[in-house]
Amino acid sequence: MPAPASPWTLRLQGVGNAFATSLGSAMATIERDGAPWLTIDCGNDSLTTYLAHYEAPPRALFVTHAHLDHIGGFERLFGALYWNDALRGRMPLFVPAPLVPLLQQRLASYPNTLAEGGANFWDAFHLVPVGDHFWHDGVRLEVFPTRHHWPDTSFGLRLRGAMAWTGDTRPIPEQLARYADAGELVFHDCALHGNPSHSGIEDLEREYPPALLARCRLYHYASETDGVHLELRGHRIVRAGDVIPLAAPTAERAPMS
Repeated sequence: MPAPASPWTLRLQGVGNAFATSLGSAMATIERDGAPWLTIDCGNDSLTTYLAHYEAPPRALFVTHAHLDHIGGFERLFGALYWNDALRGRMPLFVPAPLVPLLQQRLASYPNTLAEGGANFWDAFHLVPVGDHFWHDGVRLEVFPTRHHWPDTSFGLRLRGAMAWTGDTRPIPEQLARYADAGELVFHDCALHGNPSHSGIEDLEREYPPALLARCRLYHYASETDGVHLELRGHRIVRAGDVIPLAAPTAERAPMS
């Protein structure tokens, strides 16, 4: 008898790099039983896609890094949460601790979050600074540093046994040897051509073994044409709107969760 389908999926709101606006900024949501469970990043255009699909703000959100194509939706998200008494201050916002000062500088320090005064940017959120792991809904998720042109500015996320999301990064074989060692699908930054901040396909082919590349699903490319070229090289890409089935997580669960 075939095993029952896992209730876990990953829905892609956007898959493009900072200049590929037609592809949407890189953003995805882990779903459980078809409902949003944890969203990764919050680009402005992809937040529009998110709100159109779910008709509500994210239930919980993890931030990989503080470049604007990944956090540009936060001003709108502030409004959606702050003006809703049932949501204000309740949405868990999981942020790797080294990123908190960067988010403060880029998002929260502007004078008068509301023109009328009386509000702090962080009032809208339940900010949870995190280290190498955090708990969400009784499930333990792991956080790992990536290589995005400066130390301690970009981080990936692992739901053990189901998926690893690299965020923007150069190749990180040493990290994935540890954080993708349980058969996870690896959603990986990859363009047709690399640069000092991002992976190109030749970088991944050089540094990753074939078995790992077979589990990679590539995003953050520059155009639909580039995505097709990645496919012609034998690799799997994801597109905005894709819903990817995930294996049931083997992550640690809290008692009674």
